[in-house]
Order: sequence, then C-alpha cells, then structure tokens
Amino acid sequence: MIKKLINTPGEEVREMLEGMALAFPEIIRLDPQWNNVYRAYKKPSYKVALVSGEPAHAGYVGYGMLDAAAAGATFTSPTVPQVLAAIKEVATEAGVLVIIKNYSGDVMNFTSAVKMAQAQGIKVDYVVVNDDVSIAEKEKRRGTTITVLVHKIAGAAAEEGWSLSEVKRVAQKVIDNGRDIGVALTPCSVPAAGKYTFELGPDEIEFGIGIHGEPGVQRIKYIQSKDLAKIMVDKIAEDLGLKKGDEVFLVVQGTGGTPYMEKFVFYRDVRKYVESLGLKVFGSWIGEFMTSLEMQGGRVAILRLDEELKRLLTAPAYTIAVRITGPMTLPVVT
Repeated sequence: MIKKLINTPGEEVREMLEGMALAFPEIIRLDPQWNNVYRAYKKPSYKVALVSGEPAHAGYVGYGMLDAAAAGATFTSPTVPQVLAAIKEVATEAGVLVIIKNYSGDVMNFTSAVKMAQAQGIKVDYVVVNDDVSIAEKEKRRGTTITVLVHKIAGAAAEEGWSLSEVKRVAQKVIDNGRDIGVALTPCSVPAAGKYTFELGPDEIEFGIGIHGEPGVQRIKYIQSKDLAKIMVDKIAEDLGLKKGDEVFLVVQGTGGTPYMEKFVFYRDVRKYVESLGLKVFGSWIGEFMTSLEMQGGRVAILRLDEELKRLLTAPAYTIAVRITGPMTLPVVT
C-alpha cells in the first residue's frame, strides 16, 4: 500500500477541484457535471477565451491566463464531450484558443472537440505545445512546462483584446522559443494503480521524463546538482540555438516531492551556468508548475524573449498559482 492523503482512489481529481473551488470562489467555479474549472466571471464577448486540459491547469484559470481547464483522471486526457463542454461554456464572439500538450490522447480528444465546436458555429483554433527537448524527433516531443508560459503570454494578449489569429500567433511564438527537460530521482504512484510507475536504484537518475509518471529517455548514474544543471541547460541551449547576449526567462521547478531547499540549490546552479554562457536572465519562476504527484526531481525550462514576450509575461494575472500585479519585474512565484 502506498499512503496518500486521499479518500477513494479514482476520485482524487474531482475532490481536489472541489477543494480548490471552495478555497478560491472569487477566482474559479467548478462544473457540476464535468471535471472542468471555469473563471468565476466570464470574459466579455470581444476577448478571446483560452482553454487547456490537465488537473494542474486548474491553478492557471483566472484573469490574465486561462478561461477553462478540462481535467481528466490522473495522468489521463479529458474526454471529447468534456472538452467540447468547456469550449462551449467559455466561448466568446472573438473566439476560443485551445492549448494542447503533445500527448496522443490529448491531441486526439482536443482536436476532435475543436472540430465539433467549429461544426456548431463556434470560432475556435488551437496550438500544440511540444517543448520536451529530451526527445530528438520534434514531432514526438511532449508538452510540458512551456505550456504554462503559453497560458500566461497568450492569456495576456487575450486580455488586451487581440484577435484570435494574433493570440494564436504569440502562443506559437512561445512554443517556438521555449524548451524544457526534466529528471526524476524517485518514481511516483498513481492512486488508482497503487504502485510506482517505474523503479530506480539508489544511485540512479531517470533522465528526460515527461509529466505523467513515465520513465525518461535514459537512465544515468547519480550526479551533483551543478553537473545535472549543466547537462540539462546544454540540451536546451543547443536545441534553441541560444547565443551570447540572448535574453531568457527561466522556470526551475521540482516534480512534486522536491523540497524547497533542493529547488533553490538547483535554481542557483542553473542560473549560474546560464549566465556563464553569456545569456541574460530577465526573470525566473521557482516552484511547482507541472509536477508528477510525489515524484522527487527537477525540471528546467528556458524561454528566449523579445520585447513583445517580455511585456506580456509581466502583464497582470490573478490565478490560484500565479499572481502578478504588474507590469513589473517578475517575482519568484511559489
């Protein structure tokens, strides 16, 4: 038996969302039928609405970010009818942008819901986030941490009243300029399964993990934080073609069970190495943004910035997970 602070396995997502809605009724409301979370107050018709899907994304519903998050069961895509219900609930005359992470179930279900919504006369488009640089083939890369920055930047553009095509453009710009990579020091366990998703030896690290408890692309021997930071940053920098003088935004996070002591040690090492490459760090988030339950480990995400992205990144947002009163220099978000 793996002990967790839950009741009946399989009910944890609904009960988590109920708890979030009880704690933050001024920000979100919960769909009585589906595991969908919506903004407490609907956007005006001239603003584009944003929809995404994952239990974690409920924390990014609110002013300046998402209008709806459709949550499937733990590590499972929401259904087509569920996603369609979310799109219909928040749709505006300006349209809806659906933000999809590049997992086969998500892509299949979300794009099917988009087509059904379009057939019903709803103005809707989508982008697919594929930022996981541990996978060589770009079309197979999973969507991970950069998804949250898409929420933030596209959400800011939508709040300013940009058209659907322009909100999609800037969302794709974030995807094109952002990469992420993660490692696991321990596995995690899905409540309904009651067992760990993989096994690791005491001196092993799972390198190149996704966010759904799956193993990485390779298993390596344990190394210190500063050495791990170098390997991970190098993978991202090479793939993005970063060069001296580029301005970047860092997201350094745990994977659900990593103590803040270790997260800040890891951030220190990532930051020092990034700056040693001649990159300019505009701002950082350190915390837990796209986790894997109780897994211990870390993720690094880097977004290359320009003036447009910097302005939207620092625009106001008010959600459960991210609150920026801006415009201002970004704080540490925990």
